[in-house]
Amino acid sequence: MPTVTLAESAKLTQDQLVAGLIETIVEVNPLYERLPFTEIEGNAIAYNRENALGDVQFLGVGGTITAKNPATFTKVTSELTTLLGDAEVNGLIQATRSDYTDQTAVQVASKVKSIARQYQSTMINGDGTGDSFSGMTTLVAASQIIYAGADGGQLTFELLDQLLDLVKDKDGEVDYIMSTFSMRRKYFSLLRALGGAGINETITLPSGRQVPVYRGVPWFVNDFIPTNQVRGTSGAVCTSIFAGTFDDGSNKIGVAGLTAKGAAGLRIERVGPKEDADENITRVKMYCGFANFSQLGLACLAGLLPPA
Repeated sequence: MPTVTLAESAKLTQDQLVAGLIETIVEVNPLYERLPFTEIEGNAIAYNRENALGDVQFLGVGGTITAKNPATFTKVTSELTTLLGDAEVNGLIQATRSDYTDQTAVQVASKVKSIARQYQSTMINGDGTGDSFSGMTTLVAASQIIYAGADGGQLTFELLDQLLDLVKDKDGEVDYIMSTFSMRRKYFSLLRALGGAGINETITLPSGRQVPVYRGVPWFVNDFIPTNQVRGTSGAVCTSIFAGTFDDGSNKIGVAGLTAKGAAGLRIERVGPKEDADENITRVKMYCGFANFSQLGLACLAGLLPPA
């Protein structure tokens, strides 16, 4: 199935409003420049997640072949949902107060930013209940979580290395690290403490925007990662760092956003006049979901205390 980022899809649309608003989403968080969105038929996608490889053996002359166990898989389903909001603007206000700033455009742009932030939050915290979808906290496998300590601990380079080592579905290649601003500041503090280590090592995204890296892996910020996670018996309040890979369109690797085929990405719908008021309605919506295709493509470092 095709995979496209929001930023790339903006180049393909003929609607300048939609293109501009997708660029607004990218400005909210540069992660959207890299996160792929897979278009799916229907309202859900089913995929097989590999559990175990088929076994093999060495065999001498005259030996008996016993390596007959097949590969095993688990069928997983990820569903689409609708994320939307209506921008309602009074006709008189639009007519008389839009000489410098288009009132409708301002309200629509605000809804777009809210969609971007809500998606950014849900891709971390979503638990799949109600009309929401499951995010990384729910989708990461227990075997892919390491802890900074029994009662929480400070971030170290050794813990970061352990985190990256858990990401294996692209032969050890890691596409992203994601943390809160405070954990990224802690990383910068660790670099400064090395005495001579460059804090300005960055990678340039297609938009020209730069983000810091660790071992060549882009470090993105998502301040919706919880900072109130309790670890151990001390009552210590902690946070987490995620790392992983992005799907390449095969639906077998890492994570990807999901969107509807034929109605991909952000949609702007001019509903028209409100029936019982002098207001015009513009609907901003996105048919979306989130999938973790490979459990070896998502890892979490949990139990991190606030920087000392």
